[in-house]
Amino acid sequence: MNIHVKILSKSLVKPSTPTPDHLRIYKLSFFDQVADLAHLPLVLFYPHCNNNPKHEELEESLSRILSHVYPLAGRFTEDESSILCLDQGVTYIKATVNCKLDDFLQQANNDLDLALPFWPHGIMDVDETNLFVTPPMVVQVTIFECGGLALAISSAHPAMDGFAAFTLVYEWAKVCKFFIPSKEINFMSFNLGTLFPTKDLTAILEPPVCEGKRTQSKLIAKKFIFDEVSISKLREEFDSSNVLSFKPSRVEMITSLLWRSLIRAARSPYLKRSVMSFPLNLRGKVVAYPEIASSFGNLIIEIPIKFEHDDETKVESLHHIVKLIRESVQETTSYCAKATPDEIVSLVVNLYNDGYAGFEWGGDKEVVNFTCSSLCRFPIQKTDFGWGKPSLMHFGSRHSQVFWLYDTPCETSIVVQMDLEEMYLDNLVRDQDIMAFAKF
Repeated sequence: MNIHVKILSKSLVKPSTPTPDHLRIYKLSFFDQVADLAHLPLVLFYPHCNNNPKHEELEESLSRILSHVYPLAGRFTEDESSILCLDQGVTYIKATVNCKLDDFLQQANNDLDLALPFWPHGIMDVDETNLFVTPPMVVQVTIFECGGLALAISSAHPAMDGFAAFTLVYEWAKVCKFFIPSKEINFMSFNLGTLFPTKDLTAILEPPVCEGKRTQSKLIAKKFIFDEVSISKLREEFDSSNVLSFKPSRVEMITSLLWRSLIRAARSPYLKRSVMSFPLNLRGKVVAYPEIASSFGNLIIEIPIKFEHDDETKVESLHHIVKLIRESVQETTSYCAKATPDEIVSLVVNLYNDGYAGFEWGGDKEVVNFTCSSLCRFPIQKTDFGWGKPSLMHFGSRHSQVFWLYDTPCETSIVVQMDLEEMYLDNLVRDQDIMAFAKF
């Protein structure tokens, strides 16, 4: 499919009301410091309908949102420790594309790489060398020949994590649809820089032996669907014995199945060790600090779940893998529930140094790295600006091998977007277990 996106204009959308003087300096947190140095794009595709808002309505509602989420309209300071909030504005790009949305969706559901041209213009060229000189947020609206549109939002990871980004888009949609005035917009707090102040990372984090999780190879995206019937069959497999003392969640079951297939795919010819990074959102999980339940910024712990290769039978046991995932996540969750901010920071440092920086797990070429990020139960599928729910979503920065899980609109099935190197993807689609449970 020959897709050509034509950029019509670029402008800056500024907050509808000026940021007060006492909020002009937004301090980044420790979690912002250790976030991946990349932009995180999200693209939502919407069909044409009579209620499609005009650019003016989208820009105006974005302006109202920015009066609350004011750091996104600022710029990073030179020392990268804060954001100077002088209402410089968010980059807003208008574009058109030479195809109809139905034709695009027909092919893009099988080839997610067709969504790449809809990323905000220039974001693919942003990396750690120039991340801090670009706006923290870029928006691009691309109109199809039929009137449908692609809404793309890309945010600098050191400014906010996925939870904050998806919350922002969801709330922006409500503001646009229901004409909510600026003074009534209040859905995030801005307290993480105080609770978790920045640190001298050179003094506490060991330098990684290699890039570890980040790959230099071209990554390919593929979509898998685990429908209600497949999830029931998978649960029967987990319940077929009395090995487990708990009932795995849908996310745990699917993650275990996918990770096992990926470990198999990495066998060349012998089994390798593997680390699966499992991002844990701490919002609402730290009992002593309920005020961080809706905090802007980054508040994610990446738990390195380690698969040893000393026993070939372990990779064939879904029960072993799901238990490994459950225990690793539960241990971190239980600790953080009662921990102080300093103790949580120490835990993050220890997990990083043990899981990614050390030679044994971070720099050994015989270790394969993946990340599993679950977006289930988050209402990103319900993001309605007034013209219905999105027909297709596309995530990711293509910097590391990730599988993203999210609910279908009916919430009875789970979609998985896999961003993998070609070798892993080729082996994965031929895996008998994946063929038995997933549709693609």
